[in-house]
Amino acid sequence: MDSFFDFFSLQDPNVRFVLVGSILITASSAIVGSFTFLKKKALVGDAVAHAVLPGVCLSFLLYGEKNPFILIIGAFITGWLALVLIDFISAKSKIKEDTAIGLILSVFFGIGIFLLTIIQKSGNAAQSGLDQFLFGKAASLVGNDVITFSIVAIILVCAVLFLFKEFTLLSFDADFANTIGLPIRGLELVLTTLTVLAVVVGIQAVGVVLMAAMLITPAAAARFWTEKIQTMIWLAAIFGAFSGISGAYISFVAPSMPTGPWIVIVISTIAILSFFFAPRRGIINRVIRQRKIKNQIGDENILKALYQLGEEERNYFDERSIENILSKRPFNSKSLIKGLKRLRREGYLKLKNGKWSFSKSGKNKGQRVVKLHRLWEVYLTTYLRIAPDHVHEDADTIEHILTPELEARLEKLLDYPTLDPHESEIPYR
Repeated sequence: MDSFFDFFSLQDPNVRFVLVGSILITASSAIVGSFTFLKKKALVGDAVAHAVLPGVCLSFLLYGEKNPFILIIGAFITGWLALVLIDFISAKSKIKEDTAIGLILSVFFGIGIFLLTIIQKSGNAAQSGLDQFLFGKAASLVGNDVITFSIVAIILVCAVLFLFKEFTLLSFDADFANTIGLPIRGLELVLTTLTVLAVVVGIQAVGVVLMAAMLITPAAAARFWTEKIQTMIWLAAIFGAFSGISGAYISFVAPSMPTGPWIVIVISTIAILSFFFAPRRGIINRVIRQRKIKNQIGDENILKALYQLGEEERNYFDERSIENILSKRPFNSKSLIKGLKRLRREGYLKLKNGKWSFSKSGKNKGQRVVKLHRLWEVYLTTYLRIAPDHVHEDADTIEHILTPELEARLEKLLDYPTLDPHESEIPYR
């Protein structure tokens, strides 16, 4: 607990620099990365992150010193060049974008490793710490780095706020944006520049290898929680900032633990939890929802079978055995028993002496399913000219999803037919 208060009291200047720097980079990168993610160009961040290494090395070779500003300029140039080459190769050749990304990524990173090896063998004492651009070292951040991060973060956030609508259109419907006169190539160039800028500055904290994760993972995690792009960007920034705080805190508590990798581990954990537990798009919720829909369809099929048995015998409330129901429709025995019990709990069926019968609400619900089935068969044969012996299967599916509003429109459109294509009565009451 003492370490917790010591960390957030920010009395140690080094802790201040690491914490503030980590938050600025992770949050601003997540904001820009959201548009890269929505454009389905997640690998672009990886390509840029690997392409900046030769720029860092060339800047060092030309300048002779490890000046952060000079290194960032070199990294920016090669990162930007990599994205331009990816677009050029994709547009001017038969090579697809994912192949172009892999090609540029490997070539630029290979050149970077080659130049880094040359530097390491040159004997230049100033090369010390240059290899940290591969894996990052947030713990080495100083005041000037935080100032640089602040400037870049302001540029990124202001650019996104100013061009928010344009970037949104570009991400979701570039053809429409082009139709209404937006400068698509110019906007893509700006977004590319912002992406490169975010990656270039961030590599000092988390490194070339891990920066792509900081660009895309917060946006991917946020996408599971919302359908609104504004909310998604805010969530991505919050997730990124939280991972930056967590990574800095872990490295403060355990000095042997590197900050950058822990930032990535935290945001990856958030993404995995979102993947499983997000309320609408998460896997667990989706499985539960699919099971509910499956149960609903099964239950309505049971009620429909009971209603059809009642039609045949002209007695809808007679008690019927499981064998009677199975004779009308081939249910799985276990699923049928579960469905009958579920319908009884919901008040649609009654059980007496091992036999099942309708309640009033159950009869009405079964009648409505039969009605929707037969109305849809009439619609298919009347308006789509489908043969009567080919409409049953489609109607068997659609009957479960027609809303009361669609039901009313269907009745009016068909002028309240009394018989379906098979001469069966359509029950209205």
